[in-house]
Amino acid sequence: MIAPLIEICVEGIDGLLTAQAAGADRVELCASLLEGGLTPSMGTIKTALARATIPFYPIIRPRGGDFLYSDAEFATMQSDIETLRELGVRGVVFGILTPDARIDEPRMRALVEAAGPMDVTCHRAFDMTRDLGEALEALIRCGVKRVLTSGQRDTALEGLDNLARTVALAKGRIKVMVCGALDASNIGRVRDATQAPEMHFAALTDIASGMNWHNPHVGMGGVDKAREYMRTVSDRNLIHAAIVAARS
Repeated sequence: MIAPLIEICVEGIDGLLTAQAAGADRVELCASLLEGGLTPSMGTIKTALARATIPFYPIIRPRGGDFLYSDAEFATMQSDIETLRELGVRGVVFGILTPDARIDEPRMRALVEAAGPMDVTCHRAFDMTRDLGEALEALIRCGVKRVLTSGQRDTALEGLDNLARTVALAKGRIKVMVCGALDASNIGRVRDATQAPEMHFAALTDIASGMNWHNPHVGMGGVDKAREYMRTVSDRNLIHAAIVAARS
């Protein structure tokens, strides 16, 4: 079997540089991974263009939560995509659903057209649809090149049957990139069971803030105050170990 392409989901420029150094083939570039990934800033993207030696695909997601967007949110997504196309970014990641949990084909098609020559991935909005076969055909009709999926389950191991089914249904018409708590201990099993051409994971670890004085009286984000003095970052060793396992 040909070794799968490995994409790492990262937060910010430091995450991109860590994944790049660990041997990743590509990066999904996000802000706020604690919310599942939001659109990174234009400054982050410009810095990535200057420093990346591997492709990076920014996520286009204006907020956390569901994938049912208002007209204003959709316009924001379209504007972000057009800006990234003009900057010369190589790919983007997005997904939009209807209220009844189907792919919103008119809006997806409009964003694919706005992306122009950029490679388009549909993210795990796919996993929130009511019928994976129907959703897959809709993405193919929209011109999406790749779908990211955990098999409509929390983890790839739980979704193995659906992942294998998705790869079989794709028939090479769209790339299937599997995800869902992949690491060095299970990535080989998921690779063999699904025969997916691409694999995606975020190998994260918590580290203490570099701040040497903490104000115990102020919280900035509605989270546990102790959490504000922790950072969740991409772990180079974990990334490298999973890549080695995927290619062995």
